Amino acid sequence: MDSMNAQQVMSGTEGEIWIDGDYMAQVTSFKATVNLVKQEVNQVKKRGKQYKTTGWEGKGTIKMNHVSSYMIDKMADNIKTGHQTVCTIVAKLSDPDAIGDERVVIRDATFDSLTLMDWEAKKLVDESYDFTFTDFDVLETADE
Repeated sequence: MDSMNAQQVMSGTEGEIWIDGDYMAQVTSFKATVNLVKQEVNQVKKRGKQYKTTGWEGKGTIKMNHVSSYMIDKMADNIKTGHQTVCTIVAKLSDPDAIGDERVVIRDATFDSLTLMDWEAKKLVDESYDFTFTDFDVLETADE
């Protein structure tokens, strides 16, 4: 991109996610990252470390206002019976002034924990869920 206008910078205000097809209006932030797994490669006559990428791992976080027991309903019985809750997450970022939308699908997402209760007097209740995933697809990119 040779140049840009300030109004083209995307704002997270228009971000959206769906978990297993359920629209999550209560979401306040979403992050999914792919971290490369590397192994050090030793070589004679080279003093600097060298690496070969041998795989990747997917991790993410969903933050949301606590307005329902959605996550408890989705995970509690599975946890108690020894089953893993595996989800598909679709995330979208758009902005009316941006040059396009971005949309990804996260496959085989599994949450790392379940918040049963967490609150403090005179404060709004929110919750945060870390997850891992094994596959993803980029459905849409913001291109010039």
